[in-house]
Amino acid sequence: MNRRSVMMLATGVGLAVSLVGCSAGASATGGSTSANKAKGGLISIIVNDPSNPYWLTEGNVASAEAKSLGYKANVSASKGDTNTESTLIDTAITNKSVAIILDPANASGSIGAVKKADAAGIPVFLVNAEINQSGLAKAQLVSNNAQGAALGAQEWVKDVGQTADYAELFGAPSDNNAQTRSNGYQTVLSQYPGLKKVATQVANWDRTQGHDKMQSILQANPTITGVIAGNDEMALGAIAALKEAGKLSSVKVGGFDGSPDAVAAIKSGELQYTVLQPVATFAKKAVDEADSYIRTGKTGASTEKQAFDCILINKSNVDKYTAPFTLAQ
Repeated sequence: MNRRSVMMLATGVGLAVSLVGCSAGASATGGSTSANKAKGGLISIIVNDPSNPYWLTEGNVASAEAKSLGYKANVSASKGDTNTESTLIDTAITNKSVAIILDPANASGSIGAVKKADAAGIPVFLVNAEINQSGLAKAQLVSNNAQGAALGAQEWVKDVGQTADYAELFGAPSDNNAQTRSNGYQTVLSQYPGLKKVATQVANWDRTQGHDKMQSILQANPTITGVIAGNDEMALGAIAALKEAGKLSSVKVGGFDGSPDAVAAIKSGELQYTVLQPVATFAKKAVDEADSYIRTGKTGASTEKQAFDCILINKSNVDKYTAPFTLAQ
């Protein structure tokens, strides 16, 4: 081989090595290849408040799925505060997260946090609650709250009857789920002229607030015979207040979430029903879509917004509740 041929070969080898090096570098920083996945990476999971078993399950399931797919996982809580949420997003960015699973604190107020992560090149996958802007998050996975509310209201009418004075406990107004469920209840209950809503109180998804607001409702409306609540925690708080007032036997209460405490209350006869949100299903699904996006640049879902149907739990099927927020079919 002459000198010119040797030089051309060396140049070709050098160019090939250089191209391989560029490709490897892109994989390491781009976060979208199976090679990157093999090296691991952090998925940051931000829930609302893990003192609520619903959000605890959400974080636990997402974390377990991330780890099963070869990632590291970190779960933190915003407690429904957008400033805390923004700080946690900053931390996720600083920690070079490959994806963020977020239960947004506020339908409008969380948009800025999602924009910040998106600008940093970190894909965000929303669970449980939506934000009021499409195209920022790679996916928004939620319960079908309208379907679940209608399901619960229909059962509530069976338990309370078609003639009653009743009260509603409303969730956090900053969460679109609260209004969606309330609207779903009203769509069904408004069909019965004998049902009169005499009180609506905001109890912010909280058991203690549900208890205190129920006390106030009873003082002003001692003849109510039904309470329909936006979630189980508020319903369980209402039950505690009704027990203290000696009125639980004459007031029927319905919940929403499918929490273990609600299931226990159904078994004891204190709660009439709950509507199970499939949080364990969509928390896992969100991580699976994040994994797909990291590897392929696509979530594998046909739409950004994805709704998962809820399931009624009452005395007839409560024994099929096999694990937190899971009902055997």
